[in-house]
Amino acid sequence: MNTELLDDLRGDLAELTAIRRDIHAHPEMGMEEVRTSALVAEKLRGWGIEVTTGIGRTGVVGTLRGSRPGQHTIGLRADMDALAIHETTGKPYASTNEGTMHACGHDGHTTMLLGAAKYLAAHRDFAGTVNFVFQPAEEGRGGAEAMLADRLFERFPCDSVWGMHCWPGMPVGQFALRKGPMLAGGGGWRVVFRGNGGHGGAAAHLAADLSVAQAQFILGLQTVVSRSVASYDTAVVSVGAIHGGSMDSINVMPAEIGIGGTARFFSKEVRDLIEHRMRELAELSARMVGATAAVTCDWGFTPLVNHDAETDTATEVARSVAGGDTVQPMRPSTGGEDFAFMLEQRPGAFIMLGNGPGSGVHTPTFDFNDEAIPYGVGYWVSLVRRELGAA
Repeated sequence: MNTELLDDLRGDLAELTAIRRDIHAHPEMGMEEVRTSALVAEKLRGWGIEVTTGIGRTGVVGTLRGSRPGQHTIGLRADMDALAIHETTGKPYASTNEGTMHACGHDGHTTMLLGAAKYLAAHRDFAGTVNFVFQPAEEGRGGAEAMLADRLFERFPCDSVWGMHCWPGMPVGQFALRKGPMLAGGGGWRVVFRGNGGHGGAAAHLAADLSVAQAQFILGLQTVVSRSVASYDTAVVSVGAIHGGSMDSINVMPAEIGIGGTARFFSKEVRDLIEHRMRELAELSARMVGATAAVTCDWGFTPLVNHDAETDTATEVARSVAGGDTVQPMRPSTGGEDFAFMLEQRPGAFIMLGNGPGSGVHTPTFDFNDEAIPYGVGYWVSLVRRELGAA
């Protein structure tokens, strides 16, 4: 454990906690992070770091060059957006934006990267360049893709990219990660069955019964994972919504029924298999009753796959910060993370940081644990020293 570095970083904990709680009190949805982006840019400039704003709409990149010559460049990424959840923590710094809250720790992620930027700006004894990437819209609004479309890596070259996320339930001071697929790809799917509708009492025989089609489709959907996906792969297909007809006109057979849900997978091959089978099942179920089916899939996230060499590096760095027995192997999770798109373009690794006991993410009672801040900052600082330690 690097107690000297952690003790040094705890000297900034009060300042960083104030920043984190200020961000927490003023959450902003994806692509709306105007205040948060301005705060980030102001802090970076105040520490003498070169700042570029408006990348991928509300993204910010801070560029810091070491005092020693070197051509190597790395990117450290944090997300800034909040969620459409009504906060019930009762904290004095709870959300002041009704219906919006930082329920996934992005306020902490942003703060920890700011803390690393401040420390490294004051200790530039490294060779090469660090790009501090503050990304908007991680929560399903396409922030990583927007920054990449805005030529992120062309404008700010990165030989490798690195990400971090808090993990509720894991003790503060511990880390977790794995090589290969770590977080799932996924997104939403929708099926709309259409027919002629009709009177359910007097003329049922003249109508295409969409209720039968949707029932057969949902039953068949349960076989996609159990009988089409190989047993050594992991996938999830779930129904989240069924809309059709009217409870005020229950004698009318609907002319349209919509079904929607989500799917998760750890490879693009399994993604394509799920979509193919869903289309087959929907079309066959519709034809069975003389109806039609329209299927749309919006796979917003690609699987997050850590690169082997960079995962080894991340493991070594985390152990150097927190101690040899504090880095745990992580089971693949069907949660999603759009940092995966950056890992498709550059080698790198994503790591989880313990947030201690308490509520899980995406709940109205979640709060980032400020005691984790020095460990996150320490990880970033040690990673820069590891990757840019020599010319």
